[in-house]
Amino acid sequence: MTSRAGVLVLLLLLLSACSIVPSSSAPVQITEAPTRPDGDVGIDPLPPEPGASPEEIVRGFLDAAASEVRGHPVAREHLAPGPAVSWSDDAGITVLGQDYATVTTDAGTVVVTATLVGAVDQRGVFTVAPQDLFTREFTLQEVDGEWRIANPPDGLLILEPDFERLYDRRDLYFLDPTNQRVVPDPRYLINGEAQPTVLVERLLDGPSSVLSAGVRNALSGAALRSTVTLTGQTVTVDLTGLADASPAQRSELSAQLVWTLRPLARTVEIRVDGELLGLDGVPMLQTVEDWASFGSDAVPVDAVGHYLDGGALRTVDDAPAPGPAGAGAYGLTSAAVTVDSRTGELTAMAGTVARDGQATLLSGRYGGELAPVLTGASLTAPTTAATRPEFWLVRDGGAVVRVPAEGAPQAVNAPTLAGLGRAQVLQLSPDGVRAAVVIETSQGVRLFVGTIVRSEEGPVALRDLREVAPTLSQVVDVAWRTAGSLMVLAGDAGQDGIAPYVVGVDGWGLSDMATAGLPSQPTGVAAAPGRSPLVSAGGTIWQLAGGTWVTLVRGQQPVPGIEPFYPL
Repeated sequence: MTSRAGVLVLLLLLLSACSIVPSSSAPVQITEAPTRPDGDVGIDPLPPEPGASPEEIVRGFLDAAASEVRGHPVAREHLAPGPAVSWSDDAGITVLGQDYATVTTDAGTVVVTATLVGAVDQRGVFTVAPQDLFTREFTLQEVDGEWRIANPPDGLLILEPDFERLYDRRDLYFLDPTNQRVVPDPRYLINGEAQPTVLVERLLDGPSSVLSAGVRNALSGAALRSTVTLTGQTVTVDLTGLADASPAQRSELSAQLVWTLRPLARTVEIRVDGELLGLDGVPMLQTVEDWASFGSDAVPVDAVGHYLDGGALRTVDDAPAPGPAGAGAYGLTSAAVTVDSRTGELTAMAGTVARDGQATLLSGRYGGELAPVLTGASLTAPTTAATRPEFWLVRDGGAVVRVPAEGAPQAVNAPTLAGLGRAQVLQLSPDGVRAAVVIETSQGVRLFVGTIVRSEEGPVALRDLREVAPTLSQVVDVAWRTAGSLMVLAGDAGQDGIAPYVVGVDGWGLSDMATAGLPSQPTGVAAAPGRSPLVSAGGTIWQLAGGTWVTLVRGQQPVPGIEPFYPL
C-alpha cells in the first residue's frame, strides 16, 4: 500500500473529519455463546501514562485496538467515562496504513490522517479502499486532570501490521449453481478458540452480499444447537433445522462444512439434532478427501499449458496441439480449451483471428475443424471455467458474450461495465462464479472482479464489478491462480515497468512476484490452481520455478510464443 505521509500535514486542513465503519446484521444466536480468550497474544497494549498529551492519548487508543482481549478494556481507558461505556468495539474494522500522522489543531482537537487500506464489516468481509486518505478529528476533554477522548468512532481503527498479526483469512465455502464446486468467500476472523464456531455461524448466515446472487447455500435454514467443539484434530458440529434434508442436500452441506473447517481440523463430525448425519459411503469422521470432487481448485492432470507461436497452437511440452489449430491453419491470435471434468479429456476450443480490420471467433472440437461463430471490430481472448462447456469474451470493448461449446452466442447482461470503461481482458474463475476484468477507465487501466449470476429466467448477468487492486496501474493481463486469488501483470505508482503481482479476490494481500530470469517485461500471463504460472516476455514463454522464471525445458533456449493459457 502506498504511503502518503509526506503530504499529510498539508492536507489536514482541507479534509473534513470522517470515519469508515461499516455495519451489518448481528451474528446467529446459539445456545452456548463462544467466548474470545481473555489473555493477550503478542504485544500487550499499554494504558495511558499519567500526564500524557492529547496526541499521546490518541496514539495510545489506536495502539490499544491491537488486542485480543474481549471488549478492548485498555482502549476504553483512553476514553472519557461516558464514551468508555457506550463505545462499540464490534461495529466493524477500519484498516489503516502503518504510517499515520497526528496533529493538534488550534481548537485543541487531534486530527489523525493515514492511508486508508480498507474496511472489514461485522461478518468479516473485507472491502478494499480506493487510493484515499483517512482523516478523523478527535475531541478530548480533561477527566481528573488527564486528557481523554470524548468522541471515539464505533468500531476499531487498526494499523495494517496489527491487523495482519491478529486476524486470519478463513474461506467460507458455498456451492456454484451446478453443485459441482465449492466457491470460496473470504472472511477475516480474530485469532482464538472461537474460530470454529464463528466460521460455522458465518456459513449459516450466508454468503457475502457481492457473492450471494451467484452461489447456493445448502445450509440455508439450518442453525447450531450448541457451540462447535474442537477435540484434537476433530471438529464436531451439531445442527438443527435439517430433518427434511434430502441425501443430495446432506452431501452438499457436508462438503461446505468440511472444506470450510479444513484449516482448523483434519476431520469433521456432523450431527443433526444430536444424531450423526448418515450418508452412504461416507465415514463418520469426514475429511476433504471424501469431498475432493467439490474442490474449488481441482484441475485435470492432462490440462497442460498451451500457447501460440506464429498463429499455431502448441503445448508446454513443446509439441503442436492436434489438428488444424496446431498446424497453424487459422492464424490464431488467442485461444481457450475446455476439459471434461469426468474424464479429463480436452473437449472443445475457441480461438480468435484478425483479418481486414475485423476479429472473428472460431469454435469447434479440440483437435478438429473450427468454424466462425462471432465477429466484431475487436474481441478479447476467450476464457472458460471448469463447470460449464462454454466460452466467454467481450466484443467491441463493452458487450459481454458467452458461447456454449455447442450452441449460438448469447448476450450477457453487464449493467455496470459501460459506466466503467472499455474491457480489454476477461477471465472466468475456475468455478465459473466470478470474472476478473481489465478495464480501461478514465483513471487508467484497472482490475475489477464481478459475480456471475445465473437464473432460470432471463439472461446470465455479470454484476457488481468492483476494483480490487486500486494501487496498481497499467494493468496488462490477469489470470486466476486459485479460485480465491489472482495473478496480475501491472505497474504501480512507483514503478516504470510491468511486473507480476498476486492479490486476493477481495483485494487483500497484494504483493509483488519475482521477475528474476525474465528477458523483458511480461506481456501475457497464464495460471491455474496447482500449476506453475506462465508468462510471455520478449516473444517467448517462461514458467515460474522456485522463485525464478525459467525456460520450458531447463538448460535449453526459450521457445517462441505468446498468449499462454491453461485449459479448464
